[in-house]
Parts: sequence; structure tokens; C-alpha cells
Amino acid sequence: MDRIPLRALVLACVSLLVTAISGSAAIAGTATGALPLFGDAGMSPKFTTMGGAAPLATDKTVPHWHSQFTDPTNGVTYGYNMVGSEDPRNANAGTTTVGVDIIPLNFSFAANGGYSLNGSNVVSAIVNSPVFKSFDYTSTKYTTDEHYLPAKGGTLSPGNSGVQYADAFMRSQFNKTGSSYHLVLDPSVMAPIAISVPQNQGSAYQGTRGTIFGLMNVTWFSSTIQNLMGQLHLDPTRLPLFLTDNVMLYAGPNCCIIGYHGAAHSTGLGGGGTHGNGSQGVQTFSYAAYTQPGTFYPGPDGAYFLQDIHALSHEIAEWADDPFVNNTVNPWLTPTAPQYGCTAYLETGDPVVAIGFTLPRNTYFQNGAYAGDGYWHPEDEVLLPWFSREAPNHTSQPTQTASTNIGRYSFMGDLNPFQGFRQPATGC
Repeated sequence: MDRIPLRALVLACVSLLVTAISGSAAIAGTATGALPLFGDAGMSPKFTTMGGAAPLATDKTVPHWHSQFTDPTNGVTYGYNMVGSEDPRNANAGTTTVGVDIIPLNFSFAANGGYSLNGSNVVSAIVNSPVFKSFDYTSTKYTTDEHYLPAKGGTLSPGNSGVQYADAFMRSQFNKTGSSYHLVLDPSVMAPIAISVPQNQGSAYQGTRGTIFGLMNVTWFSSTIQNLMGQLHLDPTRLPLFLTDNVMLYAGPNCCIIGYHGAAHSTGLGGGGTHGNGSQGVQTFSYAAYTQPGTFYPGPDGAYFLQDIHALSHEIAEWADDPFVNNTVNPWLTPTAPQYGCTAYLETGDPVVAIGFTLPRNTYFQNGAYAGDGYWHPEDEVLLPWFSREAPNHTSQPTQTASTNIGRYSFMGDLNPFQGFRQPATGC
């Protein structure tokens, strides 16, 4: 995973112009009297992280717990922080509730005469999605993309019914389904923030299938987010979620970064310095683009699951497993995510980008230029035992195949079509 230090975002003198995108092979032409067209070439989904922090025990931040593991393949001990009041493996681990401040970003693009893409339009979809509403994770069904998905459906996560997405993921990760352990997200919607995008920092486009999306310079966007967090005087015990409607980021001639999470020392909790006497704030944060159906090519070898909450589910799970962006592991490499190369971070979504499952009752944005299929499309997530090289694995929820009688290495378990996620990670 590419990591972008916050200081670099503030001090960077690099100018990544929209003309770099306009000159790429991804541009198909110009829509007459409308938005410029952007073809599928060059549209590769990607995620990143921002900054990082190592909070003291007395710092004000999201509830978290610490543990460690020793990798049997190299003998190195790695420590890690995860969100929650206590280690889920404790016998009497209970419920942790974390507030989430949903902050819609409404953009107007100077490059398109003020054309707007408003995050406020997708708030209802997000609030009513599996990220914040209770869903049934005991089974799943696939309805399209036969080439990519050999199975039509099956048992997803026994015992995980009536829970949120992150809760189901964490309960499966530590084999706590059916227990009193829960990680609950409590959303609150803040007033939309209007942002004018300068002509040399972003543009709106029309995709191959008629879907409209925005692209902007990741450096400019993230500097804007850092400034906003300072102005809003956010509570570091809550997670601010900056939400866009299909507005993504670029860091070069091609797109698309569709989400990130990060952490940084708060600026004196609204006043004062960033370094105190052990009681300063450490703010975790996230950005995710609600991805409209048809934005990414959905064909047999394409990205069927890259729609609606795929990016948000990725970031929420990674925030839960690595809230301060400082959990390192033995470097891993996977052919399913070559864009990250050899990486040494415990980022649960990166190995399985565009791999996911379906949940029913998505009624949002199903009748547009490229209609959806009536399902939500959360991402699969690899679990801690995959990173820790635990084999055999008895830490996480058992897989669907009774004959294996071991824990799973990803949330989907045997429903993940790639064999590399039915065993621990391999080295680089």
C-alpha cells in the first residue's frame, strides 16, 4: 500500500495537473455539450493511507486494545492495535460503541463550469447500508459474473445475523459469533460542506456506461481534509467519515483512489499544540467514495463488486484492524492485488480489492444510466491469521468446509474463489 505522510500533503510543492489525466489513454473524447468522456483504460481501483500515529495510553482517541503475535516463518514478534474496549478473545468481552460523524462533501468543479457532485445525495444510502444497519450474514447469493464467481451462493458467516458489517467481520475474525462481543458504529450526519475544486485540481467526467464521476488531485484533496478537521474541532473519540458521491482521487496520470483511512495528532483538540503531556488527542479519520453502479467495468474479468459500499466497507474494516495506521507485519505479496507490490502493513482490504459478496435490499441508485442489481456489495477482508501466518488456524471462525475443521483466513472463507486466501499469506 502506498502511504502518504501528512506532512508531505501540507508541504508538497508537486503540481499534479488534470492535464496529466486529460493526456492519458484513458480519455475517450469529449461529450458534446457535456462532460469529457473517460474510458475504462486506466481506471484501476486503489486505496491508500494517510499519516499515522502511536498514541499513549492516556491520549484521547477511539477505544482500542493492544496485542502481539510471533510470526512462525521469521520468528519476529509484531504488536498491533485494534478498535474496541478490550481484546475480543477475553471470555467476557462485551460491546464497544464508537460514534461515526458522517461528513458529506459537496463539490463544484471549476473545470466543468461549476458542475456539482454532492456527497449529501448518498447519505441516506450509506446510513441504511450494512455498514450502519443490522443485516444477516449467515448466507449470501451471487447473481452475475459466472466466470469470476464459481459459486452461486452459500453459508457466509454462521451466527452473524442482525449485526453491522464491521461487527460481523470482527466477530468472525476472532471466532466470537454467537457471543456477547460486538463492535457497534453509531452514525451521526453532519451538515454538508461545500468545496469548490480549482480547475487545475480536478474535473468531472462521464464514464463509458454513462456514469458520472469526479477525479481530483489526492494531495490537494487530502490537504483540504486536514484543514477541515482542524476547523471542525472534531472529537477524537469518534471517527469522522468524509463521504463523496463517486468522487475519486488520482496521484498521477491514471485513477482511481476510492478510499483511505488515517490518523494524526489533533491540533490541541481545537486549541494549543499537537504535543502535550500524555493527554493530547489522536484523531483517526476516513474518506470513501460511494461508487455508483457502472463506474468500473463489471464484466467477467472486471470489477462487479466495485459499487455502492465496496470502498467504505474496505476502509471501515481497515480502520477497525489498524486504526492508527501503524500495524506492521511480515511483508506479503498477492497476485490479486499487484498494485500494492510487496507491503508490510496489516491492511485487511488491500489483498482482496474487488473481491466481495452480496447482501439484499439495496434500493438506492438502481435505475440510473447503468442500473444496479438490487444488492449491496461489501468487500471480503483478510483476517489477522492470514497476516500472522498462523497454520493451522484455530483463531477465527471455522470455514464452511467441515472437512478442513480450521479457521478461515478471510471473512468469506471458502466462498472466496482464490486458493491463496485459504491459507496464510506468503512472503515476497
